[in-house]
This record gives sequence, structure tokens and C-alpha cells, in this order.
Amino acid sequence: MPDIPTYNAQIALAENPAHDTSSVQMVGLIVFALGLLGVVVALFSDLGAQQPILMLVLLAVGVVGGPLLYIWDSYRSTGAGIHNNGVMFSSNQARGLIGWVAGIVLTGGYILLYWFPTTLEGLVRVVDPLAYTLRGTAADRWFLYGTIYTIAVLVMGVRAIVKYRHSRYQIIRTCSVMFFQLGFAFLIPQLLLLFNQPEFYFSYFWPLKYDYLWPGNISYIIESGAGLGVFMVFWGAMMTSIATPILTYFFGKRWYCSWVCGCGGLAETAGDPYRHLSDKSLGSWKIERWLVHSVLLFVIVTTALLWINSATEGGVFGGSSQMFSQWYGFGIGLVFSGVVGVGFYPVMGSRVWCRFGCPMAAVLGFQQRFFSRFRITTNGGQCISCGNCSTYCEMGIDVRWYAQRGQNIIRSSCVGCGICSAVCPRGVLNLENGPREGRFGTPHLNLIADLEVLEDPA
Repeated sequence: MPDIPTYNAQIALAENPAHDTSSVQMVGLIVFALGLLGVVVALFSDLGAQQPILMLVLLAVGVVGGPLLYIWDSYRSTGAGIHNNGVMFSSNQARGLIGWVAGIVLTGGYILLYWFPTTLEGLVRVVDPLAYTLRGTAADRWFLYGTIYTIAVLVMGVRAIVKYRHSRYQIIRTCSVMFFQLGFAFLIPQLLLLFNQPEFYFSYFWPLKYDYLWPGNISYIIESGAGLGVFMVFWGAMMTSIATPILTYFFGKRWYCSWVCGCGGLAETAGDPYRHLSDKSLGSWKIERWLVHSVLLFVIVTTALLWINSATEGGVFGGSSQMFSQWYGFGIGLVFSGVVGVGFYPVMGSRVWCRFGCPMAAVLGFQQRFFSRFRITTNGGQCISCGNCSTYCEMGIDVRWYAQRGQNIIRSSCVGCGICSAVCPRGVLNLENGPREGRFGTPHLNLIADLEVLEDPA
């Protein structure tokens, strides 16, 4: 038995884990801080317009190089495996002061982007050299946003790869979202503008990209893109109506939400430090169901109204359909998916938008719940009820409830990120695409579990 001083030291360490910062990490933090200072200077001066290339290089070194240096040194000396030591004591990751400040900064950034874009003009000019290279025109606020968004996914994607390097599934999945964000959601749309084609995002489909099936937008794409515009409209319609149900049948909604989607890509990379903050309560689950399906209904009604109005040349609804589209674009497209969806990461977890608001997630959830081969199988005999799986489920699913009873997890909200399986110390959980027969596990065991806990929503 350890002596009293040693025992007290162990208790103190458990209650307030120490995180020693190495000299290399300190250099990374200093470089990052200088990068942030450069951002402030660019915002409140004309240096971005006068020396755009110099400022772009300096900001890239600071905002990208600093975090990468810190990430590399933080994980290089640790063994493979997930180490969440001190997460619940972190001021950033446990809704402490740093976390709230981060949330305010993120929320404020979206407010400036959407409603006060002139305040970002100095920073927009910094990315002009990149904009001229990719699309042949000067940058605007949306190009700046796409650049920052992509950098966040790539830099924090490196962190996710290093952190989850023991899991082949996590490495491939993270590389996938990085690839689709960089190529399909950033480079290709900009290169299309370079060749005088409509800006089109091949990795987003209706109803997530809500206006891709609106008559006005379809007409614009076809008229502006000539033959390629017709292909774009065909691609969007085909992916929504044919490819999405087929892929979801075989792989569950994870093929999109955790492998392709830019919203999910940001949540799985930049939002990974906050995944444990998702609310697992019954009340949260009820709100989730009402909200996400209400948003889906909203976009369906809006799309239908627009098509009816287009077919009747405004003879039925007049301007009401346009009013619906404006409401949706403002309330859902801007406030919910941006300001709340990302700005609330440090407070509500990384999948706020995906869980409570994304209409694409609602559609895929229906398909996954009732028609898919995907499931997470459990081995209840090996479960030690540690709760890691539930804690780190970003979608607020009480995974442990299923694992304790040996039930397969078939939930509409599950995005198949696989973190519950990765953090399980006993290998209880496994992501599978199997025959639909027996998809819900052993029937009599499920019946007994349901009779025992009728009030549990899981």
C-alpha cells in the first residue's frame, strides 16, 4: 500500500490531471497566437490589400503551421489508442471559460460573415491571390469562409488521424471527409467559376442543399452551364432519389454523414474535442425528433410551393412561396446550420446541426431505421458498463443501454462514426453491414429488455 504522501499525490492527480506543455508545443502555441494576431491586423488595416501574398503566407504559417506543430508533438510520444485524460477538467472541453469564449468567437464570426460582411473586407483581401489562382476573380466573403472551413477540416483532420491512428476505420473515414471537403466542396466549385460555369457542390444534395431542386435555381444552372449545367441538375436529382437510398441500404447513413458531408466533416474533425458534450437526456431526444423532422417538413413544403408557383406562374400562391424560401434560407440555412450549428460546438457538442436540424439526416435516418442493412452489434456479456460509448456518442445515443442488454443498435440518428466502438475497452461494439434477417438481434432478448425498461426511449 502506498504511503500517505504518495496516495494524496495520486488523488490530486486524478482530481486535477496535469498537462505539461513541452517546449515544442509552446512554440506551436506561440506561432498560432502570432497567426491570430495577424488575423486581427488584417481585419483592422489595409495590409491585406497592400501585401496580400506576404500576409497570406504569414497567416498560413501561423494558423496552419502552429496547430500542426502542436498536434504532432502532443501525440508523437503517446502510444496508439484513445487517451481522453483530463477532458472533464479542461476549461475548453468541459464548458469552462475557454470553451464559452470559443463558442462566443465562433458565433460572432458567423454573425459577422452573414450580416456584417464589410467588417471582414481586410481579411478577404488576404486570400485574393488564392482566389485569382483558383477561379480567376477576386475573393469574396464566401470564398474566405470556404477557405477557413477547409483549413479547419484539414488541420483538425490531421489531429483526428493521429489521435485515432490505432483504428484503420477512423483513419480511412477521416481521410475521406478531408478529400471530399478539399476536392468536391472547395476546389471543384472554384475551378468551375474559372471556366465560366455555375458554382456547384457535387457533395451536397437536396434537402441539405435545399435550393438545388428549386425551380429558379435549376433554371439558372441549366442556362449558365450549358451542357454541364444539365449534368449538374441530373447529378443532384439522381443522387437524391436513386443513389442515396441505395447507398444507405447497404451502408447506413454513415456513407454520407461521416464520410462525405462537409457539415459532418467539420463535426468529426474540428468538433471532435467537444463530442462528449452532446446531451443524452430523454428531453433532448424528444426535442431532436420534433426539430429535425419539422425542418424536413419545412423544406418539403417550401420546395412544393415553389414548384406549384412556377407551374402556375404565380397564380396560386403569389409571393407566399418566395416568402417561405426566404424564411427557410434565413432561419435554417443561416441561423440554425451556421450560427447555432457550429458556434455552439463548445457548449452543446459537435453535431448540433446534424442532430437537431439537418433535413438530409432526417431522410437518411428514415432509410437507415427501416430499410438499411447497417447496424452496430453488441456483445452484452463483455460489457463492463464503463459508459465510454455513451459519453463519446456525439449524437446523444445512450449506447451503453443497448450494450448492457446485448441489443443491436438500430437508431435513425446514428451516423456510424464508430467512436463508440473505438473507445470501448472490451471490444463490445462492432459496425456491420449484414443481412436484414436478425438485424435487431435475438428477438426474445429484445422482448425481455423492452419489458424491463419500457420507459427508456433508446
